[in-house]
Amino acid sequence: MAKTVDDYKAFNEINFSNARSENESFEDYKKRLKQNEQMLKLYNTAGRNNFKQMFPAGVGEALENLKQEKEKTSQ
Repeated sequence: MAKTVDDYKAFNEINFSNARSENESFEDYKKRLKQNEQMLKLYNTAGRNNFKQMFPAGVGEALENLKQEKEKTSQ
């Protein structure tokens, strides 16, 4: 029996670097670090399978969709 390969990447396109990028404000940097900490805590608490059910396309896409919704409502 062949093993099936799971290509799920929960944290695709997420910047987990502790270094602040050149074009990132200090406020955005602190916000990103806190958000990363919360994502990892949720992942470790819920487990991989539950996390995959909550975010089938990964957290990066969920955050992007949230950002787009916020922009639509602010207009």
